[in-house]
Amino acid sequence: MAGEATAPRPSARLPSSSPARRDFYWLRSFVAGGVAGCCAKTTIAPLDRVKILLQAHNHHYKHLGVISTLCAVPKKEGYLGLYKGNGAMMIRIFPYGAIQFTAFGQYKKIIKNELGVSGHIHRLMAGSMAGITAVICTYPLDMVRARLAFQVKGDDKYTGIIHAFKTIYTKEGGMQGFYRGLTPTIVGMAPYAGFSFFTFGTLKSVGLAQAPALLGRPCLDNPDVLVLKTHVNLLCGGIAGAIAQTISYPLDVTRRRMQLGAILPDSEKCLTMIQTLKYVYGNHGIRRGLYRGLSLNYIRCVPSQAVAFTTYEFMKQFLHLN
Repeated sequence: MAGEATAPRPSARLPSSSPARRDFYWLRSFVAGGVAGCCAKTTIAPLDRVKILLQAHNHHYKHLGVISTLCAVPKKEGYLGLYKGNGAMMIRIFPYGAIQFTAFGQYKKIIKNELGVSGHIHRLMAGSMAGITAVICTYPLDMVRARLAFQVKGDDKYTGIIHAFKTIYTKEGGMQGFYRGLTPTIVGMAPYAGFSFFTFGTLKSVGLAQAPALLGRPCLDNPDVLVLKTHVNLLCGGIAGAIAQTISYPLDVTRRRMQLGAILPDSEKCLTMIQTLKYVYGNHGIRRGLYRGLSLNYIRCVPSQAVAFTTYEFMKQFLHLN
């Protein structure tokens, strides 16, 4: 009887090679990443809308700063105006977050086991590759979301997500129209995602190794595994986001200008990544051009990445991914 009491139940511990466990692991991992992405983006949706308006110098708000734009949007468009384009964002961000987090785990295993790259550098490589993969898979949704967020009430060109898809497809060269600005996005995503995952992963592993009692606690689904405490998770995620955004921000500005090119008066000057970088720098300089809206991005990226990593770590425990 003692042996029966201590033996693990078959339903509780399937072999790691079991097809059922393997299939459900992928599904649970996908859901965890998607939920983490949606929670993160919903948290900072109003700041995202203002960032797009400032980056592309929307004529209704181009004379305003971050705080004044946050105050002006509700007055002009109502409080829901702060969430304009967020429906398209949620449709995009669930698969984006799901693909990015799932791909990161897979790329990390491949780089470490197949290529023999170890230490912290494999996180940087895997994060870059995961970010690029997620961007390519979900870019058309990001394009539509940017167009909807850039609109101002009373000056609408698109009536909704479906109409935006149809308009871009018929008037901007079919599928090619949905991938305008993809090059600077990929170039910018590589360092952003890479340094984001690298910084968070490194802070997590170093923190748990150096001060496990202070920073860590037993994992909910596997007591033998240590995870960061919630407030430490939030801090590490915020630091990761701030560092990654600083490095990649000029390319983010370039991407938005190219995405919005067809509805901007100077669209013919922003056809390629190099042209756009030169145009923004030549006409607006570094602070008011390439880094316009960066202060807002610090405000938005810190809670966004903090919530994303913290939610994902929680979902991993909730869905028994450890």
